[in-house]
Amino acid sequence: MEHNPHLRDAVRWLVSVCFLFFLLFSEKSSAQNKPLINSTLSGLVVDASSKEPLPGALVKIEGVTNQTQTDKDGKFQLITGQPFPYNIVISYLGYDSKTVRAEGSPISIELAPNLNQLEDVVVVGYGTQKKKDLIGSVSKVDPAATVNIPTGSFDAQLQGKVPGVQITSNTGVPGEALNVRLRGATSINAGNDPLYVVDGVFLNSNSLQTINTGGKATSPIADINPADIESVEVLKDAEATALYGSRGANGVIIVTTKRGNYNEKARVNLNLSQGFSKAAKLWELTTGPEHAQLVNEYFQNIGQPAPFRPVGEVINGVAGRGLPEEQQTYDRLGELFRSAALTNADLSVSGGTSQTKYYFGAGFNRQEAIIKPVSFDRTSFKANIDQKLSERVQIGVSNSFARTGRNQARAGDGPRGGLLQSALHTPTYLSPYNDAGELVGRAGFDNLTLLLENYDVGSRSLRYIGNVYLEADLLKNLKFRSTFSLDYNNYDESEYWNNLLIEGSPDGLATSTITQSSTWINEQTLTYRKNWDDQHNLGIVVGNTLQGSTLELTGAEGRGFANNSFKLISSAATTTSTQDWWEYRLASFFGRVDYAFRDTYLLDFSLRADGSSRFGTANQWGYFPAVGAAWRIKKAAFLADAKALDDLKLRASYGSTGNQNGIGPFAARGLWSGGESYQGVAGIAPEQLANSELKWERTRQLNIGLDAIFFNERLDFTFNVYDKYTKDGLLPLSLAATTGFDSYTSNSAEISNKGFELAITSTNVRKKDFSWQTSFNVSRNINKIEKLAYTIYAGSRDLVIFQEGSPMYSFWVYNQLYVDPQTGDAVYEDVNQDGQITVADRQIKGDIWPDFFGGLTNNFSYKGFDASLFFVFSYGNKIYNHNRFFGEAGGARDAARVILASNLARWQQPGDITDVPRADGVNVNNYRDGGGRWLEDGSYLRLRSLNIGYTLPKGLTNRLHLNRLRLFVEGNNLFTWTNYTGLDPESAANSSPNQQGIDLGTPPQPRSFQFGLNVSL
Repeated sequence: MEHNPHLRDAVRWLVSVCFLFFLLFSEKSSAQNKPLINSTLSGLVVDASSKEPLPGALVKIEGVTNQTQTDKDGKFQLITGQPFPYNIVISYLGYDSKTVRAEGSPISIELAPNLNQLEDVVVVGYGTQKKKDLIGSVSKVDPAATVNIPTGSFDAQLQGKVPGVQITSNTGVPGEALNVRLRGATSINAGNDPLYVVDGVFLNSNSLQTINTGGKATSPIADINPADIESVEVLKDAEATALYGSRGANGVIIVTTKRGNYNEKARVNLNLSQGFSKAAKLWELTTGPEHAQLVNEYFQNIGQPAPFRPVGEVINGVAGRGLPEEQQTYDRLGELFRSAALTNADLSVSGGTSQTKYYFGAGFNRQEAIIKPVSFDRTSFKANIDQKLSERVQIGVSNSFARTGRNQARAGDGPRGGLLQSALHTPTYLSPYNDAGELVGRAGFDNLTLLLENYDVGSRSLRYIGNVYLEADLLKNLKFRSTFSLDYNNYDESEYWNNLLIEGSPDGLATSTITQSSTWINEQTLTYRKNWDDQHNLGIVVGNTLQGSTLELTGAEGRGFANNSFKLISSAATTTSTQDWWEYRLASFFGRVDYAFRDTYLLDFSLRADGSSRFGTANQWGYFPAVGAAWRIKKAAFLADAKALDDLKLRASYGSTGNQNGIGPFAARGLWSGGESYQGVAGIAPEQLANSELKWERTRQLNIGLDAIFFNERLDFTFNVYDKYTKDGLLPLSLAATTGFDSYTSNSAEISNKGFELAITSTNVRKKDFSWQTSFNVSRNINKIEKLAYTIYAGSRDLVIFQEGSPMYSFWVYNQLYVDPQTGDAVYEDVNQDGQITVADRQIKGDIWPDFFGGLTNNFSYKGFDASLFFVFSYGNKIYNHNRFFGEAGGARDAARVILASNLARWQQPGDITDVPRADGVNVNNYRDGGGRWLEDGSYLRLRSLNIGYTLPKGLTNRLHLNRLRLFVEGNNLFTWTNYTGLDPESAANSSPNQQGIDLGTPPQPRSFQFGLNVSL
């Protein structure tokens, strides 16, 4: 009999509809047919030790869907639908669940706190695992401990909390980009930032800023409100990151935002805080008389008449400027720096019914920077909703909306429009007024007063991050999940420089750029989990991902304005415009199999295949496998009597991940560009040379770890040692000019990172009224460039070098040995011993990598009081203090630059012992570019935060009709112990990945104080 294709399709469609109908209504239908008996159970749920009521505890009948939740007094009422007796199950976050036989009503239940850390759930790639089942290196952070630290982005709040994660705040300006490095840096050109995943959405963490702020960049992560975050997991080794394949070479930071609970009454939380911040210290500058004295000394040392002498005295046709003691001192730093206001308000509502749960959050955050007029503000709204369509099918959405505004500052190098440059580097004796009483620029810098009055540089960002999902239990152990995610950012930036400022001279300059970035992702996963006889546990995850990213940029520039009242580019005499567009696609398939035998032997294997449009057709696909194994040694018979040991686990993993970030979306293609006109006729020209052999940058990693828990979970110990090696590093290679191209992207570098991580958490005291817990972590990473096609120089005056056999971000300087006590001249190491100091004598003297870094936290509680003391530290890294290079020229720059007070320690006469040479313009070594005396030890210990709070007694809050009220005071960056002579040992002049560790004109991190309250209704 001949098959009918139309009949076959009809049967398939009918079967699919019947199956979906079964999923949606089978549970409801069966429930509706059950007879109900109107019996009610009432009761009270309290803490077993304190006897305090537990609001929000879940109460349900065993084996039945009926459930409810306790109110703010711990009381509940449950319509059971059946007669007594029956079992009820009570559960509460942080407490052991309990099953109780209900013989009648009312009933009282006591829950004991759950101290079993091994049962803690940790979010991993495309799922969750219990801590005891982890094979990979994963660190979990509770953001509640750091949410009040006043930073623009939550990643800055993670500093010192996660072993192996080095976080450096380049500047004290809120909302600016950070350097986040997980187990070192793996790439020179392809990016070293981790992948951020928020509720399953892969974030674009690349700054969209185009205007020049002296090398600084904004942070897209600052668009996320920290108050909406429930937990943060940091995935570090190849086993943990393998399912993210091409995105996981630099680690993965998974952010889970808050959601409501089913059968939970509406809960309202309000957090308010207000505070201020100030600079912990400012640069010490010479006074006007001191500056003049040093300038005179310089001229005398080179055999020239001193310029500061009586005004009436004329030598060689040049009149004196007045005696040194007659010079005034103008405090520009005091004019620029301020006491900055901090304001934060967060409101959330969460809860749920038997079929729906929800979380709505709104927040406002405004932070003034300690330098005028810079500021950061964020207004955000969060909406997470989950809906059960049946007992087997659930849908939900996660939505984040944010509007972020910034008044931005130019920092780093360059005199044009730099706020700090104008305040710091203008000599203190120079008056801001000319002889006619007019405000004028000095020393090549803008007049600070004019700059502050006319500064107009800012940006506005509109950001949406969200997804929608469908989750269905196809079979008892088989779950299907499909999601569609979107990350959209509209970034609008502008600047206007009028003709009173250097950048706007002679008749004004205005720019405006609008950038739109969008990334969409569609994912499907199937998860199978089966347990046999409590001995075999098997899990399988398979899935696929489709991703597309697009960026569109439109910019305009106008020059020449009739007067300073006209600021729109349309009013300019001449205008130019620019436009850019790019996109790329990524297709992925992945799978993971994990198996556990008797909860003792753990094994998993992962594989991900990624196909990227950035590479040539021959190398578009990259395959990234990983395997891991663990042995819970505590389960072994020979440790059965080890009563002090709660758990002991040995872990090992090996795998490969990829990297494509940081290169252009068309890096492998030959490109032509338009806009090349000739005599008014449009034309095109070659822009980029093709490289069909371009392939993925790959990082393989070996990780060995040991986890141990002792003394009834009062001491938790985690140790990891790792070895990472990156091959086929993506790097531009220079070409001969005769080819018509400057460079092309190639695979030309190999980099290694080796190190260890140690984390210890101890409960020192655990009593009814008093507890004390300590957490400590320390890490070390050794970075080395194993192979490099050519040496790369970066940073001001080529201070940073990338050279085969040395760490990335090494400092290339002249090594100053001492200052000759007889002559006052600096003596440098003559490396090649040719009798003269030349470029050949520059050498690597240190790098940005610390020998050790980490954090220390102590948490205390006594009755209603709580306190947290948090330190961060770094030891052994170097910083080039470029401010000293300019400010210790010994008067040689005269009126062109400020002189730091440290220059007063210069050599003056034979026998003086100092490292500051005499003021001299003859011996160029005394203020040589790249001189090693300005390379300093950047080690520090910083009291990052001190938080003290008080929670009002339950009886009082009940009378106020509140669930909880906590008052707190917090101080941040209160003390910093360091030998670094600059303002901030975390300073760096540039957000560019290849120009780290140079401190030049960078605002320090502020010292701040806040007062606030947390209210729950």
